[in-house]
Amino acid sequence: MDILAEAGSPFAQRDFTIGVATSSFQIEGDADNRELSIWDTFCNKPGKIADASHGLVACDHVNRIEEDLSIINALNVDAYRFSVSWPRIIRQDGSVNQQGLDFYGKILDTLVRNNIKAYVTLYHWDLPQYLEDTGGWLNRKTADAFANYVDVVTKAFGDRVFSYATLNEPFCSAYLGYEIGVHAPGLVGKEYGKKAIHHLLLAHGKAMPIIRKNAPKAEAGIVLNFTPFYSNSPSEEDIRATKLAHDHHNDWYIKPLIHGEYPSLIEQIPLAHRPDIKDGDMDIIAAPLDYLGVNYYTRAKVKDDGTSDPCQLPPPEGSETTAMGWEVYPQGLTDLLVQLHTDYTLPPLLITENGLASDDFLNDEGEVNDTQRIRYLATHLQAVANAMEAGVNITGYFVWSLLDNFEWALGYEKRFGIVYVDYSTQKRTLKASAKKLQNLLMQRKEML
Repeated sequence: MDILAEAGSPFAQRDFTIGVATSSFQIEGDADNRELSIWDTFCNKPGKIADASHGLVACDHVNRIEEDLSIINALNVDAYRFSVSWPRIIRQDGSVNQQGLDFYGKILDTLVRNNIKAYVTLYHWDLPQYLEDTGGWLNRKTADAFANYVDVVTKAFGDRVFSYATLNEPFCSAYLGYEIGVHAPGLVGKEYGKKAIHHLLLAHGKAMPIIRKNAPKAEAGIVLNFTPFYSNSPSEEDIRATKLAHDHHNDWYIKPLIHGEYPSLIEQIPLAHRPDIKDGDMDIIAAPLDYLGVNYYTRAKVKDDGTSDPCQLPPPEGSETTAMGWEVYPQGLTDLLVQLHTDYTLPPLLITENGLASDDFLNDEGEVNDTQRIRYLATHLQAVANAMEAGVNITGYFVWSLLDNFEWALGYEKRFGIVYVDYSTQKRTLKASAKKLQNLLMQRKEML
């Protein structure tokens, strides 16, 4: 991570943003003061969450907001990326929960006071259950409900937000939630995934002009997660399978946003599995972006195993892996960024999530020595610098995550935070990675 404070590094610029990130359902708790979300319902289904936990308390962030904002300020970051809980803002009867708006207003006021830029994600997977009850993202009307919610939020937040993201990782919402069913709402079927993503992207497109109207000074964009795919061999079959994986899991999400069309792969998909596209939809989806957020964690190697679906292989034998079992492969981030830059005419890119889960524990001295995370962040920051040197326009980098938190279907088993959370006491402890980041960013500030 030392590159952060090195004179002459691409990060030693006033306009390059360094920050930390969280999401609402994963940390907030305070479930009694919001509507149910699809994740509340999913957590109550036996066998869906690895440790049978839930997000009702999570990191108790709502009740510990002052402490958590103090930690953010002490880290010397330029920005804080957080998401707004839709169920905390819009009640089932359509009325606005002012208490919810006031909570986020407190965050924004504190960030402004501390000269920390607010990066607000408007949707990070926690759809109100009352909307899922009418079809969720399989119902086109959910896109209109999202537009109304965005109107309420952006009017209330005013000029306190530096940057808005409409959606975080719509791939996860659509594919994991509506096609393979490992995330909420847990639907399984190829007839659902592509329909859900179309309505998610439509919601994004409908929200963009609302953000521009209500927050004309704020950046407006979207955050996608990408996996760079590598062929397991030079065989035609493996190369073809690798291209198919890329089209399904990467291009299907970015191409509509940039080019206003889905990949040609759509012609090979059974009619019953295709999205329901109406006249004008693609123009709405392709609204100009101020930036594109990129989330990266690992790569995948692909081979043709004789089925219609590409086979993603486990990490190569002997490779370093994280607690998630994911290969540590920083070159993949450089390759991904350069490929996006080559394939598309892009707005500026933001690395909106990058980090790892490790088996962190408090030692007898009350410290958490997460040396693997420090190495991971250092090598991936260098990967970003390498992409910038190759001509890619990248304007910021956010560490995932600020806090250990509810890790979706894995419950509390995996720790991504640079701040350790003891879930029995809710005590926060800065890990070695947080202290390293804190010191380097202080040096960076002094240098700037």
